[in-house]
Amino acid sequence: MDGLLVDSEPLWFETECAVMSRMGGTWTRADQLELTGSTLAEGVAIMRRKAPRPADPGLVGRWLVDGVTQLVASRGVPLLPGAAELLAELAAAGIPRALVTSAQRQVMDAVIGATGLSFGVTVCGEDVRRGKPDPEPYLRAAALLGTDPAGCVVFEDSPRGIEAAQAAGCPVIAVPSVPLPASLVQADPPGRVIVTSLHEVDLARIHDVARLSCPGGPSGENPPSPGLL
Repeated sequence: MDGLLVDSEPLWFETECAVMSRMGGTWTRADQLELTGSTLAEGVAIMRRKAPRPADPGLVGRWLVDGVTQLVASRGVPLLPGAAELLAELAAAGIPRALVTSAQRQVMDAVIGATGLSFGVTVCGEDVRRGKPDPEPYLRAAALLGTDPAGCVVFEDSPRGIEAAQAAGCPVIAVPSVPLPASLVQADPPGRVIVTSLHEVDLARIHDVARLSCPGGPSGENPPSPGLL
């Protein structure tokens, strides 16, 4: 969601700076990069480790979630290029869509409310025991959609998310919001492509990625694959 569908990173950065200030420290863009794709608990742990006066973990988490939620509600959050068009095309084709995010449900609901996005299934940070890069979030989403993970195409922007999707056995369209490690760039597994924007993706390309992940499958028209974001 964050960094793939919506540009919420400035809101997160502003909130993180305010939270770190409350703990007597400063926060930089480099610090923020460490949190990309992390769960709330992991992000809180990183911030507390860097803080001169670390506050209670539960309190830090509440400051972060409430702060971002309030900014989304008061300012809105812009969609990233190509997101609206792609989601509209998937909806028109009748393809089931799931939103899989490490964000807390409070933040996810605020973003959905501000943007008008719609998904048949949502999986957020509180819904799983193990977050990305563990495959659990994507396996749960596939189960809720009632389909095999191999039949789902995942869109991801973070290295942790890409690893989670691949571990779940899903074909992946990567739209990196941060530089990918060499291990992910150099590897070229079947069923994974890297693009620079969602503008480069349409329904035909989604089907192509699904076919690449199952080269032994039928060469004719594929049934629609659920898009997991």
